[in-house]
Amino acid sequence: MQNRMPFEVSKTESFYDKLGEWIGDLFYDILPDAGFELRDEQIYMAFQLEKAFKDKKVMFAEAGVGTGKTIVYLLYSIMYARYTNRPVVIACADETLIEQLVKKEGDIAKLERVLGLNIDVRLAKSRDQYLCLKKLDQVRNNDLSDEISEVYQKLPDFIHTGGSMQSFERYGDRRDFPNLSDGKWNNLNWDTLQDCFSCEKRHRCGLTLHREYYRHSTDLIICSHDFYMEHVWTKESRKREGQLPLLPEHSSVVFDEGHLLEYAAQKALSYRFTDYTLDTLLSRLMENEVREKTLYTIEEALIDNEEFFDAISQFSAHTKGSEKQMITKHPLVLKTCRKLLSTLQALEEELVFESELYVINEYDLKIVEEYLEQITHSLALFLQELNGITWYEEGGGERTLVIMPKMVEEVMQEEVFSQKKPFIFSSATLSNQNSFDYIATSLGVKEYLSFSVASPFEYAEKMEVYLPRFLNGSIEDKINYLIKMLNQSEGRALILLNNMEELLLLKKQLSKVIHFPIYFEGDEEISTLVSKFQNEEHAILCSIHLWEGLDIPGRSLENVLIFSLPFPPNDPVFTAKRDGVDNPFIAVDLPYMLLRLRQGIGRLIRSEKDRGMVHIMIDEDIDSCLLQSITEALPTEPKEA
Repeated sequence: MQNRMPFEVSKTESFYDKLGEWIGDLFYDILPDAGFELRDEQIYMAFQLEKAFKDKKVMFAEAGVGTGKTIVYLLYSIMYARYTNRPVVIACADETLIEQLVKKEGDIAKLERVLGLNIDVRLAKSRDQYLCLKKLDQVRNNDLSDEISEVYQKLPDFIHTGGSMQSFERYGDRRDFPNLSDGKWNNLNWDTLQDCFSCEKRHRCGLTLHREYYRHSTDLIICSHDFYMEHVWTKESRKREGQLPLLPEHSSVVFDEGHLLEYAAQKALSYRFTDYTLDTLLSRLMENEVREKTLYTIEEALIDNEEFFDAISQFSAHTKGSEKQMITKHPLVLKTCRKLLSTLQALEEELVFESELYVINEYDLKIVEEYLEQITHSLALFLQELNGITWYEEGGGERTLVIMPKMVEEVMQEEVFSQKKPFIFSSATLSNQNSFDYIATSLGVKEYLSFSVASPFEYAEKMEVYLPRFLNGSIEDKINYLIKMLNQSEGRALILLNNMEELLLLKKQLSKVIHFPIYFEGDEEISTLVSKFQNEEHAILCSIHLWEGLDIPGRSLENVLIFSLPFPPNDPVFTAKRDGVDNPFIAVDLPYMLLRLRQGIGRLIRSEKDRGMVHIMIDEDIDSCLLQSITEALPTEPKEA
């Protein structure tokens, strides 16, 4: 441990005392000499954070934009990992943000240069961020395009050899294929139909090799909230199956943008049942020499599956701005659900007999058995009046039933926060009316430390905020305003959108008239788009998911345009939240919108030298109380548009 520390700790000295001295030297001498700005807010945050690590507590660290909170939690995390000889997990809000920490212009790279540290940081991405060799083989049979051919040609040589591997390299990360659209990638990446544990390509699989690689990190493992929660919910079942948990033993966890963790916890506990998946699995079974009774039961299940999803589709309603459709539990829906459940339970019994005859491929049988168990459990939950949220999704030729738990605090308390280790929540927006009780209660945190520090930036001098008004539904006027502002700032703009409909609208309209480089989320891998945006000074980036975490200091970002107020959609998740309160708009919609609005505005000013404009497009007849709430949330007084 000693030779990895940038300071000496004798046997009679306290690690935390020496760490505090080193942190003080850093912020008062070393970092300012290297060009970093000395910020009182950052120093205050540093010594607050020391309490959480020393006492192994949960801490809500609310720090405004420009406080340098990332640098602070990175320093403590790295030193704590070296002190305990176990890595620290840093969980970011989503997959689009984890690359931000390790980019060449990021804070980790800066610390390595200034402090002369070799920081061992490794990414643990979700499984769908990796190439699946089985799916690639299937796609190559039907898709002869240059894009798919290039993916195959980029595979390392050891993939194609049949003998033991003398050496290997990591490959297959989504980032390795930056030019593939999200649609193309979804045909090649891991999905729930892949049983990696019994796959014959397992030991040459990019996902397996990446997992083996990040397990041995000595400093930091960076993942998404979703991935961390998947680790939590699956670690015991994976152990029972003889597999290692997704993450190795770690000394502490930092939740960056920690206000979003509740959504990841709910998502990880959700059950997803897709008609196409069951159809594919059962059709594959029919290719085996199964008994006639089993074959009949499979055929019946396929018919029942189709009828069930036809019924759900008939009694589901779209909600604007969300792919989640509200389901009405009509008697026909419940009847077809009970019928399908009964047939699948009968099929499970038939497969027990088939497994003893060894006529079904073991790989296929294992996938089917596991998936049937999940489906029957999901259908049973759907039939109950459970304390949960259900919805229906339709797209890409697939129909999906989703069941999500409404409350996760009890599971979080038992599975996560009962552990005696530091858990740090970092965000500019964690409190509600100066209290952290709301987020603590929703996550099952009983005891915690907390602090708030405001942004050090003089926003009145750096930022101009405009609230242009438009007639309701006047999309053409909004587009014209966008074009005018983009030309005025000569690109250098981030356009924040609320849903795919808005993104597709701008893609259609702006591409024809804007002469600056313009990038749209989904066209390429997201970190590739961000890098292009950052390094091409006059570029424009249109995004649905970069309201949080995007850090682009300098002249590449001088104009943030918010196309519409970011209210939550009227989907089943938020409908359930609204149903549980007396005043849904005040308790759910308004806080969500204001928090997201503040996050979006926070993308503009990232350093002391930054300047720029924010444009928030609102309706002409906006309610006066709502307008006042928006104005109060702004970091500076708005100007006339």
